[in-house]
Amino acid sequence: MTAAHGFARPPRIGRALLTAVLLAACAPLAKPSCAACSGRVAALVHAWAAAAAPAGVETASPLAKWRIVADVPLPGPPARFDYQSFDTTTGWLWIAHMGAGEVLAFDVRARRVTARVPNMPGVTGIRVVPSLRRVFASLSGDHAVAVLDSRNGQVTARVPGGRFPDGVAYAPQAHKLYVSDERGGQELVIDVPSSSARRAIRLGGEAGNTQYDAVTARVWVAVQTREELAAIDPLADSVVARVPTPGIRRPHGILVDADHRFIYVAGEENARLGILDLRTMRIVRTYAVGGEPDVLAMDPGRRRLFVAAESGVISAFVARGDSLVPLPRYEVPHGHSVAVDPTTHLVYVPLENVKGKPVLRILRLE
Repeated sequence: MTAAHGFARPPRIGRALLTAVLLAACAPLAKPSCAACSGRVAALVHAWAAAAAPAGVETASPLAKWRIVADVPLPGPPARFDYQSFDTTTGWLWIAHMGAGEVLAFDVRARRVTARVPNMPGVTGIRVVPSLRRVFASLSGDHAVAVLDSRNGQVTARVPGGRFPDGVAYAPQAHKLYVSDERGGQELVIDVPSSSARRAIRLGGEAGNTQYDAVTARVWVAVQTREELAAIDPLADSVVARVPTPGIRRPHGILVDADHRFIYVAGEENARLGILDLRTMRIVRTYAVGGEPDVLAMDPGRRRLFVAAESGVISAFVARGDSLVPLPRYEVPHGHSVAVDPTTHLVYVPLENVKGKPVLRILRLE
């Protein structure tokens, strides 16, 4: 496919080389079946693509498959999960069990729950900040943000605010927390040292997810009813830029890839994923994903992007420059939240109801 369809154009190769590849694939088979021939061609073409790709960039293998590593039972009733946040310093994965009103800490090394925090009504967004030993959880049912000790899950503060607090981002230079208030059409601002609310920032529309760009020290929030992304200066607590997202209807989930200067933004209304180039402030490409995309996660080492949707589809891609190369999808009921361990590359998907019980499904895509 051409770049106009959202796929990177591969390097050109000569007809003779392509013919040689096909012959090499089929020649050793006395009576090659179509399936066998196709498999050999796919493997050789993938090898050629890997050799042609830039150093350090993974190529999308047509032979990659999703495999279930484990289904680990989780406590609580079979109810909806929401965001997750991974602490690379402890190996603890913090999970919002929204329907149960709990926050769970899961040790990915021991594969067991190490903390269970009750009285978290309607918990949605969650963000661990290892340098502070703090976990921040937005409580849509309590109209507040809870502050937890990341060593044991103990609640240290509750900061009231918002009609439906959701996505959470931390701006370290300003020592402030930013929480998207979806129904309130604003960005909540919390002074972290004092655990106190500051004046909220009006967005002019419903707020989707919130992310921090460490390169420019800006907070980005999806303003879904305006079909744009808004950039906030944490020092001034004001919107300093608004960027439209053409082709992405009702943008909700976003992920900032600060090092490579991209924002990945998902439109929950038209099931499209867009790439916003932060150098040009334009959407450069869009891709199809599952219906009502919600949570995005990135494996930085492998440059793999995962997009989990309310429809139960987890779309996977390899990031290559300003393009994405699709990998096989994974489909499972209620699989709308995804996280990835950057060390082991394992993918974590909490599922609300597997044979009547909640489980944490651990997956590998190889």
